[in-house]
Amino acid sequence: METVVSCRGLKKTYDRKVEAVRGLDLAIQAGECFGLLGPNGAGKTTTIEILEGLLTPTSGEVEILGMTWQAHEQELREWLGVSLQETRLSEKLTVRETLELFASFYHRPNSVPAVLEELSLGEKADALVGKLSGGQKQRLAVATALVGNPKILFLDEPTTGLDPQSRRQLWDIIRQFQQGRGTVLLTTHYMDEAERLCDRLAIIDHGQIIAAGTPSELSARLSGHHVVEFALSDAVNDDGVWSRLPGVQAVRNEDGHFSLQVEEPHETIPALLSVVQQKGARLVHLTTRQASLEDVFVQLTGRHLREE
Repeated sequence: METVVSCRGLKKTYDRKVEAVRGLDLAIQAGECFGLLGPNGAGKTTTIEILEGLLTPTSGEVEILGMTWQAHEQELREWLGVSLQETRLSEKLTVRETLELFASFYHRPNSVPAVLEELSLGEKADALVGKLSGGQKQRLAVATALVGNPKILFLDEPTTGLDPQSRRQLWDIIRQFQQGRGTVLLTTHYMDEAERLCDRLAIIDHGQIIAAGTPSELSARLSGHHVVEFALSDAVNDDGVWSRLPGVQAVRNEDGHFSLQVEEPHETIPALLSVVQQKGARLVHLTTRQASLEDVFVQLTGRHLREE
């Protein structure tokens, strides 16, 4: 497949001390949705802003659609749609006027009425931007990225602030864009969003990629494919007792809430119940589920994606 977004040896250093990006390599294929995941301060926003041409890297190479920002800035601006993490639009313009303004920046824009309909903003077309709700402003930000008829969409936290119905609606819009051979690079704080939308993912921490692959490939990296979660009414001081249970591959204790990565839950759970009884404790809750992308993320970074 054709590579449409790539970077090699990408580095960004601030004030000669802070290394936001440290030698990052990426290759994104035409027509795929690629996700960047990482804790706050991991370097993902710096990376996406360099790829968008908003920041200049300290070193490294960037190619978009076979072109570089140094030699083809005007051409690239025609083919990219960008929705920033915080898009500030003029609150004195109407929604329609805002999209007409953005459409005027491009030679072959999409139809403004069609984009309004696609983003469910038709009823708000004549409303002032300053009167929109947070979710409506977020949809308008994505609409400004789509109205230019781009080949590549850069979406930084595109569904933050949206209600569940609006989130799913935006997912459908992203899928439709892909079906037209569009390419998407997004960052997200929602693991279900990453699992449903992204064909491939890269997890970034401390400015470097620490894991990459499809959601299923990353989940398969866990030593156990199931997770048993439980909490007790009384503390059991010896955490090692849980790691010695049959089938347990890893144990995580978060303030008395335990997560066990296991191969065979039907072997682990009876042994777990037996230990609880022996210790004279009582289960507050007990659940079992398939391992998820969130579990992979926590194992690799030591924290949850939405932790501030």
